[in-house]
Amino acid sequence: MAKLVVVPTPVGNLEDITMRALRVLKEASFVLAEDTRTTANLFKHFGIETKLVSYHKFNEHQVVDGLVQRIAAGEMVALVSDAGTPAISDPGYLIVRKCIDEGVDVECLPGATAFVPALVDSGLPNDKFCFEGFLPHKKGRQTAIQQLATETHTMILYESPFRIVKTLQQLAEVMGGNRRASVTREISKVYEETVRGTLDELIAHFTEIPPKGEFVMIIEGLTRKLSKNQDKEENEEE
Repeated sequence: MAKLVVVPTPVGNLEDITMRALRVLKEASFVLAEDTRTTANLFKHFGIETKLVSYHKFNEHQVVDGLVQRIAAGEMVALVSDAGTPAISDPGYLIVRKCIDEGVDVECLPGATAFVPALVDSGLPNDKFCFEGFLPHKKGRQTAIQQLATETHTMILYESPFRIVKTLQQLAEVMGGNRRASVTREISKVYEETVRGTLDELIAHFTEIPPKGEFVMIIEGLTRKLSKNQDKEENEEE
């Protein structure tokens, strides 16, 4: 059956993979993997012998047309990233878009993604939220933070351990240190941890305790109360 199947893989505990995902990975003609070495470890654990083909942000523009042609010709192909759901801050969007443009069937399985458990675990409002992924590293970073400062929905950011303190500091400078937030690291792994508090409190925590692992940051949206306090602080400074 000609189809691209987007398959979420565990972000931590290997038991988080679904039985349906395992079946698709075993039945696929081949599996597109962000890092074949990472996926090979997953395959070894579950006894999957399907051929792996490298597909990542450095080669996707060069290989995507040929891959879509193979799928259109009748192959069922699975797409995975190193962890979580492909296309969520990982390669995947381009080939999904190309398949749709060419009339090729695309199916995305439900499964693991890092930001959902972090959002629920934060205790911040989750009825409405915006997912921002990684902030720009350099160009456009301050502009992006300035725009987020007036966002009224709960915000979700991804960050590395090398920039987590800097990012918290930059957010506090623009949003105010009393803005509530939650930081979750190593989701679904042995050392999973969630730290909740204000931006200032989180800065102090991760300055004292060196950050390790991959992080999901949940930031409170701008509320009427926060807006009034911010206006008051700015007037006092003047």
